[in-house]
Amino acid sequence: MRKLALAAMVATSVAGCGWTPGLGREELVAEPTACAPQRFEVYFAEGEARLTNAALQAIGLTATQLQGCAIRRVQVVGLADPSGGVEANLDLSEQRAVAVTEALTAAGWPAPAFEIGAAGESGATTPGGAVQPMRRRTEVLVDAAPM
Repeated sequence: MRKLALAAMVATSVAGCGWTPGLGREELVAEPTACAPQRFEVYFAEGEARLTNAALQAIGLTATQLQGCAIRRVQVVGLADPSGGVEANLDLSEQRAVAVTEALTAAGWPAPAFEIGAAGESGATTPGGAVQPMRRRTEVLVDAAPM
């Protein structure tokens, strides 16, 4: 009786885990693909368009993850905080977007896939309009798919 109860407990616990007799591991475990749309941000120092070491690492990591993928389109939008004038912020935003685009192109991404934009301070609004490091960034949207 005790063996029967133990066998019933094992069968119940295995069934609760989603185990299906007769299926192989390949049918149960799907490999995640990196070749899918992704979004990441690259941050900058105040008033700077030069890529930091952390920014270069983020770009390098994403470029490595998407090796072997079809890069269909890359939108790069530069942003700025409200310090400085409107024209200066728009200029800085564009310089940031160009810096990120150049780094991704150097990493082997197809240049024709890029769409560069600059939103200046207007695209990075926060309540109260505070000057925040989180607003000094470039947003990168990647449309990637398996080849």
